Amino acid sequence: MNARTCCREASQWLAPSIGLALIPKCPMCVAAYVATITGAGISLHTAAGIRWGLLILCISAIGLVGIRAALRLVAKSNNERWHRHSCR
Repeated sequence: MNARTCCREASQWLAPSIGLALIPKCPMCVAAYVATITGAGISLHTAAGIRWGLLILCISAIGLVGIRAALRLVAKSNNERWHRHSCR
């Protein structure tokens, strides 16, 4: 594994994890962040929807990366097992 592959795999885990850690815990904070960044005010209901959407997005991304890593591990294990049996 070269450095580029290693960094890419680490960033696939790191980006959604940091996003999940930085998501505000209350809808009022989401509304305040949106107002601060864009200058537009949103309702608390909309802010709660945005918060849930971000949570689902980050958790799904972490789950996808985890499933891909597990499948890669299983494929590597099967390949090594097949190679061991064919070399006898």
